[in-house]
Amino acid sequence: MQQLCQKKSKHAMKVAIYARTSKKQEQNPENQLKELREYAKINNWEIHKEYVDQISGFKESRPALDNLMCDARLKLFDAVLVWKLDRLGRSLSHLLQIIKEWENKGINFVCKTQAIDTTTSSGKLIFSILGAIANFERDLNQERTKISLDRLKSQGIKLGRPAGSKDKKRRRISGYLMRWSKSK
Repeated sequence: MQQLCQKKSKHAMKVAIYARTSKKQEQNPENQLKELREYAKINNWEIHKEYVDQISGFKESRPALDNLMCDARLKLFDAVLVWKLDRLGRSLSHLLQIIKEWENKGINFVCKTQAIDTTTSSGKLIFSILGAIANFERDLNQERTKISLDRLKSQGIKLGRPAGSKDKKRRRISGYLMRWSKSK
């Protein structure tokens, strides 16, 4: 029995913790980190590394998130633990893109304050529902865009950039003009 318990502890799940706050001084990522460390400890998860950003969640490229994604591609941990979904990102499509990439790598996603835990069946269900909502939202946006473009075309408004608008400045002999003359 003791050997069995030792084997389980060797295979404890490794988690990466991600915390984010805005640049505002009154926000401190340590509030999130403390709760996430305790949550990992209660679940007997080994903390691989903590990734902390102090930047807007609307930005898709953030230093710590970029590092987290690189380490995920190297499969350095089994799951990512966040305090709240909006800490990972504000755009649903970006969130789904991130989590889908983790899913493809076999990395689970756990959100402490919301019922999202892809290590469980109910967490996978909630994630699937969020994915369906995001697809629905994307389809609606495409429909609205198409309707607007069709309306503008029917009113005789020409869409797109004017022909030749990129070629208004004088070109040097090298580069573009040389390539153009060789092709003729």
